[in-house]
Amino acid sequence: MKKLNLLFLCTGNSCRSQMAEGWVRHLWPDRYEAWSAGVVRHGVNPLAIKVMAEAGVDISGQDSKAMEDLPIMDFDYIITLCDHARENCPWFPGRTIHQGFADPPRLAAGAASEEEALVHYRRVRDEIRAWVEKLPQMLS
Repeated sequence: MKKLNLLFLCTGNSCRSQMAEGWVRHLWPDRYEAWSAGVVRHGVNPLAIKVMAEAGVDISGQDSKAMEDLPIMDFDYIITLCDHARENCPWFPGRTIHQGFADPPRLAAGAASEEEALVHYRRVRDEIRAWVEKLPQMLS
């Protein structure tokens, strides 16, 4: 079976799209090829790396990319993970899906400690995982 190419987009390609790419690579390596990018490039967030590692998924080797950094290829699905990406995404050939998730850095902005901030990152990580687990049913 041919793997489907999935592109996950969010604002800075630092948390949500990186987590989604990591979950797809971890849960569905034989079914999907995952890519991620942002409207701009912010770098992979160290707290996102930390909470994904806690769940057994290493995203430390993933790169933060802007859309113009992507290889020229056809994506079967473009999945926007925030309203900003949905509103600012250039047209790509392929089917588009929007599934918004809260921005962990924004949620954690008022946290008094790293541990308090991590609570927000873990919640979004787990929400993205639950959504990624349903991809085969959604994309069939």
